[in-house]
Amino acid sequence: MLYQHKWTSILGEFTILCFRLKPIEMKSVYILCALCLSTTLALAQDDTKALEGRWDIDMQFEGKTVPSWLEIKHSGHATLVGRFVFAFGSARPISEIVFKDGLINFSIPRQWEPEGGDMEFTASLLNDELVGSMQYVDGKIYGWKGRKAPTLVRNAEPEWGKPIDLFNGKNLSGWHVEGDNQWMVKEGILTNPESGVNLVSDEKFSDFKAHIEFRYPEGSNSGIYLRGRYEVQIADNKGLSPSDIYFSGVYGFLEPNENMAKSAGEWQTYDITLIGRRVTITANGKTVICDQTIPGITGGALDSKEGEPGPFLIQGDHGPVEFKKFVVTPAK
Repeated sequence: MLYQHKWTSILGEFTILCFRLKPIEMKSVYILCALCLSTTLALAQDDTKALEGRWDIDMQFEGKTVPSWLEIKHSGHATLVGRFVFAFGSARPISEIVFKDGLINFSIPRQWEPEGGDMEFTASLLNDELVGSMQYVDGKIYGWKGRKAPTLVRNAEPEWGKPIDLFNGKNLSGWHVEGDNQWMVKEGILTNPESGVNLVSDEKFSDFKAHIEFRYPEGSNSGIYLRGRYEVQIADNKGLSPSDIYFSGVYGFLEPNENMAKSAGEWQTYDITLIGRRVTITANGKTVICDQTIPGITGGALDSKEGEPGPFLIQGDHGPVEFKKFVVTPAK
């Protein structure tokens, strides 16, 4: 037991060192680390309970830390399956997660890239964290670490505070951007006339109610990120069947029960309540998602720190959108 504990400490430090290496150095070093882990820290082959669940991931990707998300669960008794959300794109299904000798392995096809291979993942459980690597579609290797996502259970309904006008109708006070700003206020309307950077509120929120009035031109696409992590889709989808990637859906996760989108150019409303992970969305006066659980972060999230308050993010890198009201009532 002492011998195994000593190796656990050594290998733990070694794996953390791997995580800090440059991508080009990751592949050979991580394989060596994984082989060591498989011989000294392997979980029993039938013991996958510690792996099951949802994981908030920090990925070292192209010189930055980007948020990702992983779900692992059983399909039947023997097979592990799951879902994965990368720094961009929707939640992607994992047909099988192979668990052998303490290592998990899975792959998902590329989503946006026109060329390249599948994305390949390997990881081990170490001190309650998943520590692993991803081989991207271009063959480069990137390290990542995952921690169990918080349940965000609330034992009582919140008491609501005073409403806050996040948009004052005059200027961009209370909001910020990273990069060249294309957002402006024109005749009392917050507008994004062309694709550019996202707009982020200075203030952060935990549980809240929000009333938002917006419109968009024909063919446009935008979204509102709750706590900067969960995108409620804004898009010109009138007449289409409801979908989690269309109007009022929680992108890649929750499908509205009805598509309430109006015609492009008309003013529309969202009334959104978020309590823990439970979200209710009323679109143009009709409740289309009622007290449903958001499983995890959506593509484009600011971070994967689901247990912390977060800002509102208005997507500005897709298409034009306008707002005339953005009122938030936080929980006390």
